[in-house]
Amino acid sequence: MTTGNAAQVFINVGERTNVTGSAKFRKLIEQNDYPAALAVARQQVEAGAQIIDINMDEGLLDSERAMTTFVNLIAAEPDIAKVPVMIDSSKWSVIEAGLKCTQGKAIVNSISMKEGEGPFLEQARKVLRYGAAVVVMAFDEQGQ
Repeated sequence: MTTGNAAQVFINVGERTNVTGSAKFRKLIEQNDYPAALAVARQQVEAGAQIIDINMDEGLLDSERAMTTFVNLIAAEPDIAKVPVMIDSSKWSVIEAGLKCTQGKAIVNSISMKEGEGPFLEQARKVLRYGAAVVVMAFDEQGQ
């Protein structure tokens, strides 16, 4: 058995590039101010984030377009692209749009069995084909 201290296994995930968790970031995306939105991601990396969580789940946004635009812009910024991105959405179409643009290893946050076993397995296979890691939520069709 391997032992280690918590500092060796702790991963710092930058959550400020999340339109549902940051009003400032949401406003930047709604205003198409992607240079300022990139600055938010850059600040997280400079502050020690080892993963950047990106979420564009906002009812008034074209979430797929916003995810694609932002992930492509991150890929062109070496100081940000040096850390993996976590594609965070409750909508598979948004997750897949982000995966199509990622450079290197991505993490999907998240898939579950809320829509049934068939869709879950299909999504899991696609995540594998994209070469991404995945967070699986322990929900079934009843949300249990």
